[in-house]
Amino acid sequence: MDEDAKGPCSQGMGDEYPLRTRLMKLFWMLGPAFVRWAESHMEQDGITPQRMYLLGTLYEYGPMMMSGLKDRLGVTATNITAHVDALEREGLVERVHHPSDRRVTIVALTPKAEGSLEKLCLPFMNRVSEIFDEFTPEEQKNFLSYLLRMRAVLVEHKILDEKSRSFGSSPEEKLLPSG
Repeated sequence: MDEDAKGPCSQGMGDEYPLRTRLMKLFWMLGPAFVRWAESHMEQDGITPQRMYLLGTLYEYGPMMMSGLKDRLGVTATNITAHVDALEREGLVERVHHPSDRRVTIVALTPKAEGSLEKLCLPFMNRVSEIFDEFTPEEQKNFLSYLLRMRAVLVEHKILDEKSRSFGSSPEEKLLPSG
């Protein structure tokens, strides 16, 4: 941040500022930084973390309508269309008509994508998640708990869709170790 900046929005991260303001600024900075971290661990040109997540969602949940995919990923219709268009050009997804309603488009993985995901997805997730090795298992558990609570607040305020980011119906039970 610019040390010479003036005005109410130029507050720094020092202890003299409210904790919630410092948290907000840190989240704002860390989101894009984490995406850059993930992108730096990609092995294949053209497969961004967002595309990998889209492909992984289709792999995990099967073919789905564009609107369902948009909601699951928590992105705009324009964003999902751009990603699907690019992945379709690369032969990784295909658009098919819904069997009972030809106005509805379903997005499905191609066999090429399924083969790529089986080879790329787990190694990619392992490389990107290595950043959390800097924290103890207890710190990771606490961090996950806090982020899941933040997610719940965003869902409650209708900022984030309940289905987004495929955590399932009870993320705490599935992601937090027992005991």
